Amino acid sequence: MASGGGAVASLWTEVNRCGQSGDFPRALKSVNKILQECKDDITALQCKVVCLIQNGSFKEALNVINTHTKVLSSDVIAFEKAYCEYRLNRVESALKTIESAPEQTDKLKELYGQVLYRLERYSECQAVYRDLIRNSQDDYEEERKTNLSAVVAALSAWEKASPEDLGLPETSYELCYNSACTLIGQGQLAEAMKKLREAEELCRISLSEDSDMTEEDIDSELAVIHSQMAYVMQLQGRTEDALQLYNQVIKLKPTDVGLRAVTANNIITINKDQNVFDSKKKVKLTNADGVEHKLAKKQLQAIEFNKALLAMYTNQADQCRKLSSSLQSQNPGHPRPVLIQVAQLCREKQHSKALELLQRFSEQHPESAPEIKLTMAQLYLTQGHVTKACDILRTVEDFKHKPGMVSALVTMYSHEEDIDSAIDVFSQAIQYYQAEQPGSSAHLSLVREAADFKLKYGRKKEAISDLEQLWKQNTNDIHTLAQLISAYSLVDQEKAKSLSKHLPSPDTMSFNVDVDELENSHGATYVRKKAAKVTGENLPKEEGQGDAKKKKKKKKGKLPKNYDPKATPDPERWLPMRERSYYRGRKKGKKKEQVGKGTQGATSGAAAELDASKTASSPPTSPRPGSGASSATSSNMVPPRQQKPAASGATRKKPQQKKKKGGKGGW
Repeated sequence: MASGGGAVASLWTEVNRCGQSGDFPRALKSVNKILQECKDDITALQCKVVCLIQNGSFKEALNVINTHTKVLSSDVIAFEKAYCEYRLNRVESALKTIESAPEQTDKLKELYGQVLYRLERYSECQAVYRDLIRNSQDDYEEERKTNLSAVVAALSAWEKASPEDLGLPETSYELCYNSACTLIGQGQLAEAMKKLREAEELCRISLSEDSDMTEEDIDSELAVIHSQMAYVMQLQGRTEDALQLYNQVIKLKPTDVGLRAVTANNIITINKDQNVFDSKKKVKLTNADGVEHKLAKKQLQAIEFNKALLAMYTNQADQCRKLSSSLQSQNPGHPRPVLIQVAQLCREKQHSKALELLQRFSEQHPESAPEIKLTMAQLYLTQGHVTKACDILRTVEDFKHKPGMVSALVTMYSHEEDIDSAIDVFSQAIQYYQAEQPGSSAHLSLVREAADFKLKYGRKKEAISDLEQLWKQNTNDIHTLAQLISAYSLVDQEKAKSLSKHLPSPDTMSFNVDVDELENSHGATYVRKKAAKVTGENLPKEEGQGDAKKKKKKKKGKLPKNYDPKATPDPERWLPMRERSYYRGRKKGKKKEQVGKGTQGATSGAAAELDASKTASSPPTSPRPGSGASSATSSNMVPPRQQKPAASGATRKKPQQKKKKGGKGGW
């Protein structure tokens, strides 16, 4: 026993020395030897768990804790157990372990903040970090402030919460980067880009001080900042610049799988239905192992939505349906999976099924009904059912009184010539604003548009109340008063006369208008012609002489040569011959002149002239001696040598050419 006790003591010395030097694999060997002697030694078990954690063997460390629960109770090993669960992505289990710990130590609180952040419980996480910063003084204060700024950025980005000014300094590039992310969540893109450039500069300065850092290492560290810069460019509409910067980040092959997945997804959103081959390659980066533990739920949702859309764009209908159905089962109340399914059905020309799907979803999830009903109205419009689209739009309570919706409904009803329904839309909207925002600019503009619409379609009686309301709001509005008088003139002339007294006098209504300049201006429908210049030959007309214009004489139409004034003209003379009633077609059986007989290029007429047998007095075949001249002149015949050849040059036989010597030939 004495010798055994000495060996254990030396082993503990070895464990202590290895722990101080950071040689945890060797320390683990010594701890295992100690446990062979003392199986339930609490200190040895704790040391073994710590060594396994330091070596990255979290699963083995958790197994040791779970197999020795009697010895390693929650008050002894709570932090190590929760940390192993956290690193194994068992975040819910880690939260339970921390909350069940009898004492909340500082290191447990630090881990508690990390677990809450992973669970996206940002408000609780913010409270934990604020308490830690307030009550702790050590070398990790800047790291806690960085984590707190990350929580504020997440609140701004994912929950659209107005960030609280916590007075966090921007001394490091991480703090500056998180501040930029907060500004992006608020929509302040220009300010966010400035912060990102500051973060880039701070990162270069801090990393260049380390002699071991190469330029490639610095670029890899800057990748997350550059990717966020590209995202801001994309939001600003600078898609070409954003795409170039995204591709630069992808070429660096960053080790962070979350960064690669987000960058690849954003490239896919820029490509849309173009450059599909590149998008299919980028999808592989979003499927890497561990991505689900690096990104927020909304980021993962967006990636899955884009996968389904890409499947639709690449005509993978089954894949699109499978992905969208999976998304719908995971997010039953989210409208986007249903909209993707509807888009796929529309591509397949199944509009009735798409409408049924939208109707069913809007009934099951009324909170998403506005977006769904807008899509239903769009589908009805594409099919030409304008009235059905209007009926659907009028059931959307959130939008039906907005000026844009009123304008769309009135336009569609006017297209269908349903003026009563259009006026009813105006009336309901005016009543709404009369109750909610009386006298506001939106209210008065709607009344003005309603009055103009009624006057346009001859509903002057109905327009009177609207015009009176407008005139009472502004009695100096002469245009409205004139419209009101015009409307009353057809209904109540006495009222029109009484209102006309409010019109200003003609002198006050006169305007200094240059008529000549107005007539000569661009767009004038009538321009008064200037008087022609008087030349020396043109003498002024005597007084009393009229300025009547000379009438131009009409030219008589030319008549055909065989025109007979007594005969009635053919009533079908303006129709083509084939369309006239008395046209019987060409006569059949008539022998046509045979074409193409004889040598190539010769005609039948020429052949008849040259046929000697058909002539009355054919000359002798051979001229007599001494009578050649007389015979030629008497018969009007051209001597044979002076005649042109009857056959064309193409049919003459060419003299055979001699074979060239030296050519390739064979017997």
